[in-house]
Amino acid sequence: MRKRFFGSVIALAAVVAVVSLAPVPAAGQVPRAMAKTWDPPRTLDGQPDIQGFWNVGLVAGEGGAQFSLEGKLNEEHYLITGQRRGSGLSVIVDPSDGKIPYQPWAAKKASDNFEHHAYPTKPEYIDGRTRCYLPGVPRQLWSATGGYQIVQTPGYVVMMIEFTHAYRIIPLGVRPHVGDALKLWQGDSRGHWEGNTLVVEVTNHNDRTWFDIIGDFHSDALKVVERWTLVSTDRIDYEATIEDPKVYTRPWKIVFTAARNTQKGFELMEHACHEGENAVKSFSSYSSSAEENGQKTR
Repeated sequence: MRKRFFGSVIALAAVVAVVSLAPVPAAGQVPRAMAKTWDPPRTLDGQPDIQGFWNVGLVAGEGGAQFSLEGKLNEEHYLITGQRRGSGLSVIVDPSDGKIPYQPWAAKKASDNFEHHAYPTKPEYIDGRTRCYLPGVPRQLWSATGGYQIVQTPGYVVMMIEFTHAYRIIPLGVRPHVGDALKLWQGDSRGHWEGNTLVVEVTNHNDRTWFDIIGDFHSDALKVVERWTLVSTDRIDYEATIEDPKVYTRPWKIVFTAARNTQKGFELMEHACHEGENAVKSFSSYSSSAEENGQKTR
């Protein structure tokens, strides 16, 4: 049993926070035909019951694959492993090459972010998560180093993320989004159920979050449509279609799975990241010293 204590926690290693990837056992793989006919437990108001603790698992349909994002790189592990673009397996299933379909100017900006993220010379080269800002959607899922918890009440789905003790409150049914002028770190979510699939449209994002630690970015025109499909008691298939006409040439799609955490006594930690935070200062000092000594990791 893992014992966790609620209280303030100083996250000095936020700059290299890494996703904990728990493989989904082969026995947990559910044929899609069976998933469509499966009748899951339901809440009192009739929602498929997805309550509990969850962790990002494997790329759906790619048993054994590790999570990674653009350019077939395990992005969130970059500073730990020293990997560069061109290795690993992407969770991007559309386009088929596994790469974000940037417009030419945006591809140059993403490349510039990548070249400077480990040795930031300007504030804009520092990952917002390093500053303990909310990670945004859908990055909140792979930034959830201790996982996340889903709670359902009549008319709502609530997601509580361990990293920076963030949360999302998703109203269900036909409700308008907030006004266009309001831009939010986690966006504005509106959801509805299609069978066993929770469909969530997320708009009203600000432009200050990245998708990963190396600078893959979006604008405030970002729209994300998530599909959370409960395919068995302990598995959710996750799909997100991402579009932003200011930055990308076309919409693109990511797919992976979530595995239920069944560890007895598990709790989310209060991850009070910004309280007494020294990561940015320490990282900047390290970067300056490394540059002076001619040290490079890429």
